Amino acid sequence: QLVESGGGLVQAGGSLRLSCAASSGAFSTAAVGWFRQAPGKERDFVATISWGGRTTSYAESVKGRFTISRNNAESTAYLQMSSLEPDDTAVYYCAASESIDTGTDPGQYNYWGQGTQVTVSS
Repeated sequence: QLVESGGGLVQAGGSLRLSCAASSGAFSTAAVGWFRQAPGKERDFVATISWGGRTTSYAESVKGRFTISRNNAESTAYLQMSSLEPDDTAVYYCAASESIDTGTDPGQYNYWGQGTQVTVSS
């Protein structure tokens, strides 16, 4: 089970840190991905990190502004978001998979959180 937290309302240019807490010890061997879904749109890739944290990948739209990280001892992954823009407004989901190293496709993940809302005002 994955549980996201840290969402909220922030002004453009501000920052938020999302957390994704896992209840399973298998988290430490799973790739983690962050995705987001705006109203009426598909679920889009944001960032992914390998089980050991050595490999990361980002969507072009968030490169240089968002940072994905993880703490396997605490079974938690993070998404640090800075320089937020109104277009970043969406429900953010974390996902995990033990079958991949990293992944940008939602179909590659078999565990999902319930999502946390991020709203960026202009």
